[in-house]
Amino acid sequence: MRHGCPAPEDAVSPPFTERAAPGGPRAFPALRVVAPGIEGPEDVVADGEGGLFAGAADGAVWRLRLSASGEVAQATPVGHTGGRPLGLQPLPGGDLLVCDARRGLLHLDPRRGAVRVLADEVAGAPLRFCSNATAAADGTVYFTVSSRRHGLDTWLGDFLEHTGTGQLLRLRPGGRPEVLLEGLQFANGVALSPDDSYLVVAESGARRLCRYWLTGPRAGTADTLADGLPGYPDNLSRGPDGVFWVALARPRSAGVELLHELPRPVRRTAWEVAKRLRLSLPPHPTARVLAVRPDGTTACDLRAVRSPYRMVTSVCRTGKLLVMGSVAERGIAVCALPGADRAAPAR
Repeated sequence: MRHGCPAPEDAVSPPFTERAAPGGPRAFPALRVVAPGIEGPEDVVADGEGGLFAGAADGAVWRLRLSASGEVAQATPVGHTGGRPLGLQPLPGGDLLVCDARRGLLHLDPRRGAVRVLADEVAGAPLRFCSNATAAADGTVYFTVSSRRHGLDTWLGDFLEHTGTGQLLRLRPGGRPEVLLEGLQFANGVALSPDDSYLVVAESGARRLCRYWLTGPRAGTADTLADGLPGYPDNLSRGPDGVFWVALARPRSAGVELLHELPRPVRRTAWEVAKRLRLSLPPHPTARVLAVRPDGTTACDLRAVRSPYRMVTSVCRTGKLLVMGSVAERGIAVCALPGADRAAPAR
């Protein structure tokens, strides 16, 4: 087991600003919000067969199908986790992995609505903030825990305290969860490389994408794929062309970054004060998503400064559409997949 990703000065990849898409961020094509009956779809994922899954704040998991223009052709609830679904991962055969923030790692059969728990503890400690999952061809599941100190209801506490208690875990078929990486700063989205040789893990609190090697001479080690992102990365998805789509839940905050540099007791005090005063971090009006190539360079950078759809926590590609989810909004946002040569300058 390795403790955390390398520090930025040890990273193998230059910072984001040196590898950004040519011309900087570009404007989103026109966004359309559909399926408003789904509240807080934190993760929206494509099933590879033209359909989508989304998890709602009330515990329901929905299956959707969109027309080529982005209109909803079908939206059906297919199960209920009894908790709060976050990250989703379609499986071969039509089943679904669900990371439930309160119940752990779940398996959902959408045909029957049957839910069973795959893991709700690791080494005797409860999975209190299961965040996102992916699955390899051999059935091995890799998933993240955002924090071992805070749960979903107090996620801001982890963000302010900068606890570094996030984890990357592995669950082999018939096995028990084991920790591959710990010491991560709010571990979030996770995705496999096209050849299953490594995992990419979003560290929201560190504004970076960590890479954990599964095969080859570097197996069992971690390095940094992309560092110094312009916002806090949330869920990840891999497109059919191999690029990793990254949702940035909010832009970089100078105040948060300064707090992260202060001693731990100061950070804990900041959270105690925020909790006592019932302060929150409202959704930011800027929406932004990135497409990052396997070499860490940026293939696409889309931004809307005054977005009608805020706090984008997931993004995936299906056909010629980009589909986004948000833990803070109703419905999912849809836009045309832009061509880099046709995208307009950012507003």
